[in-house]
Amino acid sequence: MTITIRPAAPDDTATIMRFVRELAEFEREPDAVTSTEAIMHEALFGAQPAAEAVIAEDDGASVGMAVFFHNYSTWTGRRGLWLEDLYVTPAARGSGAGRALLGHLAGLAIDRGCARFEWWVLDWNARAIEFYRKVGAEAMDEWTTQRVSGDALLKLAGRL
Repeated sequence: MTITIRPAAPDDTATIMRFVRELAEFEREPDAVTSTEAIMHEALFGAQPAAEAVIAEDDGASVGMAVFFHNYSTWTGRRGLWLEDLYVTPAARGSGAGRALLGHLAGLAIDRGCARFEWWVLDWNARAIEFYRKVGAEAMDEWTTQRVSGDALLKLAGRL
């Protein structure tokens, strides 16, 4: 296997959405994906992109992807790179595609002056956690994620 990483192009939108759905299935949330190809296309390639994506290929076949965006830390005064989704097809796992995707994004973070490169991992995904430890990632165990969505978001905004 020869893994290469390239920026996603508009023609990759269907593949990215297929990978997102496969990832949701793996993460036991198959019905949680409400995005569409049109929404994803606008988010990645529209006039004001919300995120970026890269594709991992093995001899020209797409075997993985990473979707990411910039965040900002008031503590460092610098941007960070947030990995929203990392996905490698089951057949390509163990091929180095995941490592290549993370390495590529780490290089982008450095090139763009980012202070941090961060992401979430489900606490039950032991294989991913082990992989992330091997590449030098540290758990932020004292932090918990907070989320407001749906009716709670509308209520908080005073619109319900």
